[in-house]
Amino acid sequence: MGARPAAGRRAVEVLLEAELSRADVRRLVLVDAVWAGADDEREFSVRVGDRQRRVHVTDQDSPLGIADAWRRHLTETDPDGDSVLVVTGSVPADQLGWDLRGHAVRRRPLAVERTDIVKQLFGVGDLDTRMVRETWLLDALLESEPPGGWPKAGSVLTLDRALRALLAARVGLGDTAGETLDLDADTLFEWSRTPVGPRRFAELHESERAGLTGWLEQVAGPAAPTLLALAADGRGADALPLGALASAALTCPAAADAGFALGTLFGRALASFEALTPFAAAAGGVLTRWIAQAEAGGPAGADARARVLSVLERADQLADSARLTALLAGDRLLPSGYRSRLRAVAAALDGRSAAAQSALRELADHQLAALHADSTERARTAIRLLRWLDTPAPELTSVGQSVRRHIESVGWTDLAVGILAEGDISRDGEVSDAYHRLIVRVRERRRRIDEQFAALLATWTERACQQAPNGALLIEDVLAEAAAPLARDGGRPLVLVLDGMSADVAVELAAGLDRRAWTEIVPTAPTGRRPGRLAAVAMLPTVTRLSRASLLCGAPAEGGQDAERSGFTAFWKKRHRDAVLFHKGGYEGTAGHRLAPELLGALADERTVVGVIVNTIDDALADGRDNGRARWRPSDIAKLTDLLDAALGAGRPVLVVSDHGHVVDRGPRDTGPTAAEGVQGARWRTGPSRPGEVELSGPRVLASGGRITAAWREDVRYTARQAGYHGGASLAEVTVPVLAFVPSGSEIPAGWTALPAENTAPDWWGEGHETAQPHKPASAPRAKDTRARQPQPDGLFPQPGHGTPGERTVRSKPYEVQREFVRNAPSGTAVAAALDALLDAGGKLSPAAVASAAQSATGKSERNPQRFVTMLERLLNIDGYPVLQLIESGRTVQLDRELLRQQFPEGDAP
Repeated sequence: MGARPAAGRRAVEVLLEAELSRADVRRLVLVDAVWAGADDEREFSVRVGDRQRRVHVTDQDSPLGIADAWRRHLTETDPDGDSVLVVTGSVPADQLGWDLRGHAVRRRPLAVERTDIVKQLFGVGDLDTRMVRETWLLDALLESEPPGGWPKAGSVLTLDRALRALLAARVGLGDTAGETLDLDADTLFEWSRTPVGPRRFAELHESERAGLTGWLEQVAGPAAPTLLALAADGRGADALPLGALASAALTCPAAADAGFALGTLFGRALASFEALTPFAAAAGGVLTRWIAQAEAGGPAGADARARVLSVLERADQLADSARLTALLAGDRLLPSGYRSRLRAVAAALDGRSAAAQSALRELADHQLAALHADSTERARTAIRLLRWLDTPAPELTSVGQSVRRHIESVGWTDLAVGILAEGDISRDGEVSDAYHRLIVRVRERRRRIDEQFAALLATWTERACQQAPNGALLIEDVLAEAAAPLARDGGRPLVLVLDGMSADVAVELAAGLDRRAWTEIVPTAPTGRRPGRLAAVAMLPTVTRLSRASLLCGAPAEGGQDAERSGFTAFWKKRHRDAVLFHKGGYEGTAGHRLAPELLGALADERTVVGVIVNTIDDALADGRDNGRARWRPSDIAKLTDLLDAALGAGRPVLVVSDHGHVVDRGPRDTGPTAAEGVQGARWRTGPSRPGEVELSGPRVLASGGRITAAWREDVRYTARQAGYHGGASLAEVTVPVLAFVPSGSEIPAGWTALPAENTAPDWWGEGHETAQPHKPASAPRAKDTRARQPQPDGLFPQPGHGTPGERTVRSKPYEVQREFVRNAPSGTAVAAALDALLDAGGKLSPAAVASAAQSATGKSERNPQRFVTMLERLLNIDGYPVLQLIESGRTVQLDRELLRQQFPEGDAP
């Protein structure tokens, strides 16, 4: 005999709605089912037509009980009303008297047909045949109908739609319409982390849990049973951490030992060890996708990062509780694995760079390397410093060569020390101690460099002057040598003086500018020498009143703002140009203005050269910075971004220059000033020199009668503690960075050439495909140096089968045909050199690097890199195939080697 049918409140409601509308005035309903509702649900109302009918439910298992219940209902419960008595039970119709059956709807007990009720609830004509035998599903659909009812499902209710609707109503997975959710591993693991869903799943009847689990296994994959078993066990929130842990354990060298420990963590939720593999794979896939979302950045990326780290930190806690941490130390996913690899990098810093480089590759290979970007970058920076220590000590031969060397290489060392000195965000003692030891070694070498430079400076200052600089660019000649050339042919440079900007600050600021908006340019170098950034020598002592006045006046000078303004105007007047100089307070806009209208008006005037003094860096040396960082990006400089945007809008080139550099105080907090006589400033005084100091005299010394004593050791100061100091004789203070930029896409002035971003950093900064940028990885390596290739006229290439891939491309028949349709196409030599540089770099370079490669091969200046790349696109992209294209919003040129081979088959022959 089968199980007796059951009916809850909703089943009875649906039955009454269907039957009472055609039952005249009958008030007795016999139901052939056991009452499955709660006791407090035995009284309710049901709408019949346009009115509400009160309902009373009672269970009776005998004809006498039914008769007595009906009598009491008529005489006691509701003698004068029209309420309905529903009698549930299993009394056969033939045992009921006709007098009682005569009062009942249809004169017999009514059967509860779940399928009919479900069809009515969903408004369908039929059910999926597979649903008929799933009584647990039909009962669950009746019990869990949402307050607004089930959404109408068309003509047939499918099993898939019914189960999706049930999942939404029961456990909050998806929506009751059952159509908008992809039920995959990502969805299930995301659901497992919700506070309510897993708990509601655990509260379901065992048969319903089993039915939902079986279906979800088919739809979402084999990870579903284990995940739902954890939810049923009250540990849904740990499903993804346990999956991550399983992924780590199954791939570790001691997988067997780790498996036993995992068994204790999963407990009864793990049906078999075979179930671990798909569960671990699904969890690993989910986390990998979340990590990719986190790496994409933005608000969504920040949310994904928080989710990933929360899950994985919990996984590490579980591993620790099961004593698995040591076994999983080499894992690529767990935070403990990242920390283990970070410590390996730290341990290698006491040795040579080769071993440390290997440890860094292991760290970068960890899946959390990008999510712990600060820690990874500091580790990479530490290896850069180690590589610098492995290079031969720089040989300083003159003051001019020293400051150029500083802007090209040694200043990058100062930047790296600044990055490393901030400390690792993990606050790991082993890592911090290793970084400290490395910094000590680097500073010792830097100290020897500064000592050499101080000796050269002492000799140089005795005779050097504006008429005889002995190969050095003097600060008073910067306007003449850099700004005036930018002003030729109608140019209107904006001269930005960033007071106190040292070389390490300059290179980071330059790297932070948007290359889509700005192209960095440098003077064209003599044949055989690579173009590089300019660096000038500050006036001595390296203080603002002397160096900035000399810079802006174009001659050795001393004075404040009045002297600077008059000197700046006079300098440009000699060159038949109007000029205006804005100091702090003069260029900052009032309420509602980002910049002063006077400044914007001057920038719009085509006859006027504009200068602006920005004191942010120099002010920070005295006051410190709220964030405690020694590094600078464009957004850190007050109004710099606004000033650059205004210059860009006006189409002006920009010269960014300093008046002197600075040193940062990284000594112990309790260290007082160095006791000395004749103190004139933080880093200079009068009197005989002592260790760490140098005596300077001559035309370059404008204070104290032309003779001073200046500190060259960075840890010597004569005044109260500040964040940093200037006035001394170290390379960082004496070197004046000079950077020039033009709006991208505009013509590069004559005598200048683009400086590719790939060619800005020293060789030791990047290795292989590492970045040439100071603060983030780049996608392209340093452009290949093609200077040795001699210019060749078109048609004088080697015979087919010989030459570089670029040369073979421009000899191919398709290229020759295409070239006929491109007016003013660049020479074959230029195109070949650009292609070879891209191929050597792995297919990606900046537009400036591509143009630079062509210029190096031909000796002809490519004064508009963007236009040159556009010509390459026209030459190479036959029939619209993207052989070469600009990506990353124009910042990168990408060459598709395979498309190049297909489109120009003779061009890539062996």
